[in-house]
Amino acid sequence: MKKLLFLFAFLWVTFMSYGQDSLVDNKPKIGLVLSGGGAKGLAHIGVLKVIDSLGIKIDYVAGTSMGAIIGGLYASGYSGEELDSIFKEVDTDALLQDYTPRESKTFYEKRNDEIYAFSLPFNHFKLELPKALSKGLYNYHLMSKLTKHVSTITDFDKLPIPFLCIATDVETGKEVVLRQGTLPKALLASGAIPTLYNPIEIDGKMLIDGGVVNNYPVEELIKKGADIIIGVDVQDGLKKLADIKGATGILSQVTNYSMIEKMSKKIELTSIYIKPNIKGYTVVSFEKGTEIVIKGETEAKKHLKELLPLKSNYKKPVIEKQLVDTLYITDLEINNLDKFTRAYVVGKLKFNTNSKIEYSVVERGINNLNATQNFESIFYYFKKNNVGERLVIDLTESKKNTFLKLGLHYDGLLKSALLLNVTKKNLIAKNDVFSLDVGLGDNFRYNLNYYVDNGFYVSYGFSSKYIVLNRNLRNDFSGNMILENSGLSSLSIDFSDFSNQAYIQTIFAQKFSIGAGVELKHLKIESATILNNVDPIIDNSDYFSLIGYLKYDSFDNKYFPKKGWFFVGDLKPVLYSSDRADNFEKFTIAKADGAIAFTVHKKFTFKVQSEGGFSIGENRVPYLDFALGGYGFTQINNLRPFLGYDFVALSGNSYVKGSVVLDYEFFRKNHLNFTANYANIGNNIFDDGTWIKRPMYSGYGFGYGLESLIGPIEIKHSWSPETKDHHTWFSIGFTF
Repeated sequence: MKKLLFLFAFLWVTFMSYGQDSLVDNKPKIGLVLSGGGAKGLAHIGVLKVIDSLGIKIDYVAGTSMGAIIGGLYASGYSGEELDSIFKEVDTDALLQDYTPRESKTFYEKRNDEIYAFSLPFNHFKLELPKALSKGLYNYHLMSKLTKHVSTITDFDKLPIPFLCIATDVETGKEVVLRQGTLPKALLASGAIPTLYNPIEIDGKMLIDGGVVNNYPVEELIKKGADIIIGVDVQDGLKKLADIKGATGILSQVTNYSMIEKMSKKIELTSIYIKPNIKGYTVVSFEKGTEIVIKGETEAKKHLKELLPLKSNYKKPVIEKQLVDTLYITDLEINNLDKFTRAYVVGKLKFNTNSKIEYSVVERGINNLNATQNFESIFYYFKKNNVGERLVIDLTESKKNTFLKLGLHYDGLLKSALLLNVTKKNLIAKNDVFSLDVGLGDNFRYNLNYYVDNGFYVSYGFSSKYIVLNRNLRNDFSGNMILENSGLSSLSIDFSDFSNQAYIQTIFAQKFSIGAGVELKHLKIESATILNNVDPIIDNSDYFSLIGYLKYDSFDNKYFPKKGWFFVGDLKPVLYSSDRADNFEKFTIAKADGAIAFTVHKKFTFKVQSEGGFSIGENRVPYLDFALGGYGFTQINNLRPFLGYDFVALSGNSYVKGSVVLDYEFFRKNHLNFTANYANIGNNIFDDGTWIKRPMYSGYGFGYGLESLIGPIEIKHSWSPETKDHHTWFSIGFTF
């Protein structure tokens, strides 16, 4: 029967090739079925390139999983050659795991991702594990952008080539045929490999990879009226135990149990069955995409005798597809909000309606929403109207609002510490987050934050910090008068800082965070070194200040940036002190820090940084002076790192510092770097022009850094030409 059907089709195609234009509408319909197989499905592209080269007109396309993605794009108007070019440019790492660019995160979110090594969500005091490794947001961005030219088509039969795909209902285990809706969402649902990608909700059903129930939907093409079916199968057979590797290998084996039993009948229904040799590749071998495409092309050419009778003068029409588009967004429709406000969402999107917006700006806005980790799923699409387009965003708020987080750190100043954190979202109000860090180790510390994020509107928060430090220092926090009078080179210092802030904050120019508030700080500094006629308590006073700041940070990585820049400016008028020393006068501390990073080669990156600060006032408090020295510690008040000198070795009420870092990533996440830093520091150096003179202090360092799960692991060897001293610093984990 199969051979008779194919002979009949051959006669018709031959007859039409002799110019029987009047019978075009009666020619046999050709269907294309593409199986699932993850990265192995890239072989479909190679087969499509051969089909296009022969001028074969495909009338229907059906696919599952990766077959749905390739088939859906082909049905929307892309040629095999175009798909080959597109997938060569795809970020293969981002296909498999959620990646939100760092620039899409707020300062709070950046800190959240760069301080904790592990995060465990809780719901009603029960530990919850994530549904999958990835939400698939990068994949949705990609599919949405690639199918923008057909975004108004919700009936897949009205695509340039009629199309359908298969998904699986998680609840019932039944097959779901997707023929209408939002195309990129349907494609993701069909390819939502369990444990790898989150399930996708469509019409009230939670859907996963269609390969679980029907990985080769040839029957659906027959129902559509296809006379001839070309099938491309990239499924594996059952593997030996030694060949099953990793969780994806086990999952693939389980999925194949039922499909292999069904495939013999499905092959009988296929006119031309093409099975590329993809042995040795897995469902996640996206980095070998070029090889896999060639495998598909090679196998298709072996079937030229069967394909040639279908050859015609047909040429796939060129459909205009603007991958980098400018949209006119008239308004926003934001659905399913309960815990968060519309203003919160709009503030994260960071663009205005009734204006022209590049598609990349929309993507960045969605990434900003994803960076909050407050939404389990984020989907968006466009509705045409008379003026432009309405952007519709469908959100699913996360039910996880309590987290236990852990971190580790070691540096030469604060020594070792274990960080414990409890984070609670929606504690009191919408958009709020409560966070408490406790550092247990050589020096106790805690950091409490409560913040209500109102997006473009004014946000507000409260923070409380406490930190203690004990160390022999060459700085006595009193202008070194104690050291000079005693003849000692260092003192054993016990330092504690208890700071509380209340502040308001908003977004400025859609990029900067600008804020203001008040601070109440208690400083206690004493020396365990007993000196005659010297009070061991150096300071034990309260300080009340106003605070103002402006922040911007687009670095792609905090510790090893390859691109971007950042700026932080602070102004702090100190208005009151309990004044233990009985000599307090009002003064103001101003400081700024800016840096830029750029890559000069794939593996070489320059980071140039400049910073400085000064006090305004006749009688400032020396305990709040700027102090330079050491490496690898978190910033405490005005203590800043400076290679070549010990911690807190240099101090003054004003300073300027510049540094240049050359970083070489010789292997993925492994870095070698060289640093040169220079500084002028002292009292009132901006008054006498000292700040622009030849640097008084300099230091150099070579280092190695590893980006690890717990944060950067670094070793730095530094020296200074002025002192001839050498210091080696070790730093482990995220700083806090």
